[in-house]
Amino acid sequence: MSARTSKGRNGPASQPRFTFVVFVTSLAFFVTQLDVTIVNVALPRMARDLSASVGALQWVVDTYTLALAVTMLSAGALGDRLGVKRGFQLGLVLFGGASLACALAPSALFLNLGRVVQGMGAAAMLPNSLALLNHALAHDPAQRARGVGWWTASGAVALALGPVIGGVLLATLGWRWIFYVNLPLCLLGFILAARLPAAGADQNPKTIDIAGQICAAAGLTLLTAGIIELGHQGLAYPLAWCGLAGAAACAMLLVRLERRSRNPILPPSLFANRTFLPAVGFGMVMNFTYYGSIFTLSLFLQNVLSYSPLKAGLAFLPLTAGFLLSNILSGPIVARAGARLPMVIGACIDAVGFALLLGVRSNASYAQLAPGFLLIPLGMGLGVPAMTSAVLASAHKRISATASAVLNTARQASGAVGVAALGAWAHGGPEAVTRAVHRGALVSIALIAGALMLALRVERQAASAPR
Repeated sequence: MSARTSKGRNGPASQPRFTFVVFVTSLAFFVTQLDVTIVNVALPRMARDLSASVGALQWVVDTYTLALAVTMLSAGALGDRLGVKRGFQLGLVLFGGASLACALAPSALFLNLGRVVQGMGAAAMLPNSLALLNHALAHDPAQRARGVGWWTASGAVALALGPVIGGVLLATLGWRWIFYVNLPLCLLGFILAARLPAAGADQNPKTIDIAGQICAAAGLTLLTAGIIELGHQGLAYPLAWCGLAGAAACAMLLVRLERRSRNPILPPSLFANRTFLPAVGFGMVMNFTYYGSIFTLSLFLQNVLSYSPLKAGLAFLPLTAGFLLSNILSGPIVARAGARLPMVIGACIDAVGFALLLGVRSNASYAQLAPGFLLIPLGMGLGVPAMTSAVLASAHKRISATASAVLNTARQASGAVGVAALGAWAHGGPEAVTRAVHRGALVSIALIAGALMLALRVERQAASAPR
């Protein structure tokens, strides 16, 4: 599996190494994304067994999201300083241990605390898994593009399959198995990761920007918590806006701290590259539009078309197929044409998918919804791997975990904003929910037009040169 055994960049001996690296890193991404959605269908049963309200257990979802978003930037920086392999394995240990604690939870409070640690483990796994993939395949941009396509496909499939797998486990083994199922996956990932080459620590300073870490964590906490509360309480909730104002103040303080720091948490070289910021902006738009629209469409299926939770989950299976197909196709296109072309084509397909939702009515059949359900993930799945490849290529390998953390933190936050912003229109009866779908589609089309402009600013061959 080592580089010494490879007979050529595309020779027979390189393929097992490619498959092994992609499997190990994608397994971790699959697990982290699966736990974003797998618990949703189990909340009522958890509330009954733990003698808690469903409202209290809503934080089972939100604490995971909050911890994931808040600690990812710090986890990426630590991975670059201590080694991405160590950071990756630490994340697997934290995630597996926290999953066991959640499965054995005697109370809602214990379960929520376990989910916090689970989110921290996921935050360590996600950026370091992408950095590991980048380190292992950076010698061959074509293989890296293909690997990123499979990596992103694993996360997209996990998000779509979460409600379905959760429903099956709930109906057969009980809700605690939603967490038990993570244990063999984490153990397998830890054992296999030991065979990956260590990388990422030798050339980096060992000191850590403590002030910057604290400021960034505080700002991300206030930002994510404010967004979550806007989604729960509505746009008129004052404490949520106070949280967002505090996040803005932390951002301004962080800029000042980073200018004075000898080892900043956000390396200036990242933002000096002309591709990095447009690519990250493109990814933020994709998450905002997708997560926000999927939230309103879920309400539409259940509150307007009267689908059961499991039937609504199954209705999103075309998204899984669309993501899987386009993520896999994206890699070869990036290898041949660079990142810009698939980002542009993906944005256009995405916009067409949202345009089809403008014609949805309250008596719509599933056949009328299916084309949009297929085109939206097709476009996103074509553009996002290309964008990710461009981000990795724009950063030196020694800070690839930080680059990955910045990208994924920005995307997590923008997805939460999308749910809060587009979901705010969905309060009310069937007519309000239907209007929310239409308004969300219009907003998404407008934002995707902006993302298209950002894609045109990405260097044509941004994903082609190893760093």
